[in-house]
Amino acid sequence: MDVILLQKVKNLGNLGDRVKVKPGYSRNYLVPYGKAVPATAGNVAEFEKRRAEFEARANEVLAAAGSRKERLEGQAVTIKANASTEGKLYGSVGPRDIAEAFTAAGLPLEKSEVIMGEGPIRRVGEFDVEVHLHADVHITVKVVVQPES
Repeated sequence: MDVILLQKVKNLGNLGDRVKVKPGYSRNYLVPYGKAVPATAGNVAEFEKRRAEFEARANEVLAAAGSRKERLEGQAVTIKANASTEGKLYGSVGPRDIAEAFTAAGLPLEKSEVIMGEGPIRRVGEFDVEVHLHADVHITVKVVVQPES
């Protein structure tokens, strides 16, 4: 299925690219999230008329992600969790916990922006966690997990 991308999509293309994707990917992800539209003749003409508007919006989103990155640089958050005397957690610290901790600290962060390649944190310590604010904007933040007293 051919689609026109309305924003940059990682490992797929940039704004305005016409790409061929599997129908399920288009139907279940790209179109519902507003990242693409089917490449019909009407949609192609409409996109070309509104290309400047889409590019301006994409630049605004990129600029906003850049400013959020500047605020997050060098930031760390401490999360208290129930842990054993050996330092193992009774449970885990996942993306939702990290996003909520940063949001509570005044730095808004969505759960979907927190990338934990090695899975959730299951022990006490200091960890580097990747945050993807935009397809082009990534940052690493520190998360300190401490046992509850």
